[in-house]
Amino acid sequence: MFFETYRLWIRLRSKVFTLLGRGAFHRFGRKSVIQPPVRLGGERFITFGERVFVGPNSWIEVMQPGASNQMPVIEIGDETAIAGFCTITAVQSVTVEPKVLMARYVYISDHSHAHRSVGHAVKDQGIAKVSAVRICEGAWLGQSVVVCPGVTIGRNAVVGANSVVTHDVPDFYVAAGAPAKVIRRVDQGAMQDDPK
Repeated sequence: MFFETYRLWIRLRSKVFTLLGRGAFHRFGRKSVIQPPVRLGGERFITFGERVFVGPNSWIEVMQPGASNQMPVIEIGDETAIAGFCTITAVQSVTVEPKVLMARYVYISDHSHAHRSVGHAVKDQGIAKVSAVRICEGAWLGQSVVVCPGVTIGRNAVVGANSVVTHDVPDFYVAAGAPAKVIRRVDQGAMQDDPK
């Protein structure tokens, strides 16, 4: 009984939080839910599709958007599931297509911190290497995956846990490692046998 009540409270709290905050976003699709606590920034430049789930302790932020830019900078497609403790930050463009699955602690960013000056703290040097990121439909990012600026992860691609993705991963391939390397193609027979 206790855990049923607890789960009900968590669902209710998430729905109320989402309902109160949804108007701040560029677009927020039906039946999408953000579970607090969450760190958000630049909401008017963020789009959520329908039935998106964002787990607790995630950070989604558009950094330094251009004053005249009215287009979304972060776009998260329909039915994407983002487990807790994930980070998505963008200056130019991060696109997450529909039905992407992200395990906990995934980190995606379209920029890096500048670090050329030895006389200044890295946090005071601004950003560098800005380049759009795309996670294509149906991809799966394992726990603690890091996706670097300029990377495209292909359709139904799989990235193994703890990988650092510095180069593109083709459609239907598995990549793993730091830096991540393509290690094999997704088994086509298993996909064709899927009853869905």
